[in-house]
Amino acid sequence: MALNFLILLVVIGLAILFAWLTRRAWNLSDPFLKWMGAIIGGLLTLIAMFVSALGLIGLFEYYNPPSTPVREIDVAITPGRYARGQHLAVAFCVGCHSPSRDFPMSGGVDVGKALPVNLGSYVSVNLTPAGPLKDWTDGEIFRALRDNVDKDGNRLVLMAGTNIRYISDQDLLALIAFLRSQQPVEKENPLPPDRPNFLALILTGANIIPERELVTEPILSPPIRATAEYGEFMASFMECTSCHGEDLRGGTSPIGPQGPSLRLVKEWTVVEFIMTLRTGINPSGRELSPLMPWKSTGRLNDVELAALYQYLVSLPE
Repeated sequence: MALNFLILLVVIGLAILFAWLTRRAWNLSDPFLKWMGAIIGGLLTLIAMFVSALGLIGLFEYYNPPSTPVREIDVAITPGRYARGQHLAVAFCVGCHSPSRDFPMSGGVDVGKALPVNLGSYVSVNLTPAGPLKDWTDGEIFRALRDNVDKDGNRLVLMAGTNIRYISDQDLLALIAFLRSQQPVEKENPLPPDRPNFLALILTGANIIPERELVTEPILSPPIRATAEYGEFMASFMECTSCHGEDLRGGTSPIGPQGPSLRLVKEWTVVEFIMTLRTGINPSGRELSPLMPWKSTGRLNDVELAALYQYLVSLPE
């Protein structure tokens, strides 16, 4: 935070300097130098002021994330919850919280290195009972998953960059039950905190990295069946829209390339769709983009993948 605040002060200082130089140029007797200096200085002043404003807004929004009160929750660990939580962790958590993309989820992965644009360093935390969660209540973990803030209300960037907050309340409880039940893995050195750079703050201030609305009502899941209804629910908490656009028609992302329209799935059978996400090879024999998290998505079971397929083929042209 200190470095970003210093950069913000420098940019504000440049805005003041450019404004002073613009005024000096306007007082020159030579008309050419007067107008050229005023135009160039004015443009530089406006740019510096614009960047300063975005940086100031982003600095405030980043370090003051919205959150809801911590709930009083005591999650009972049952075999069913443990199994469901483990399944969800395999599909949605290990990719970022494990160097091996498998258990144990001991953290240490700098997800910032995988971003197409350098937005800083974001190292995943140790999610085993030996990590920070040992000092959290179940309600604080629930809020972390739903609101993307830690027990002290600080932003959790890795969580904020996902849609996992939109899974059902029951699935959140299952995840908590599994997290509590893992074997603890001690880390010799504490993992570093998130370090967003100034560009990340500017994008936050410009709402290119938007602040997501708080979820204040319980989220209920449709029956887990191979239906378009459950597939649509799954799409709400998976990362499909991040790369394939809000309407899943593809498009252009402000911080990196997007994938193609998912209407192409209409040309595949459900078996071909499932095999594509299990192998990373589509029915035409082409490899999926390295940006496509097919290894994680492919860990969903056949019913879940079939539900996602039914939803995608039901989309209007």
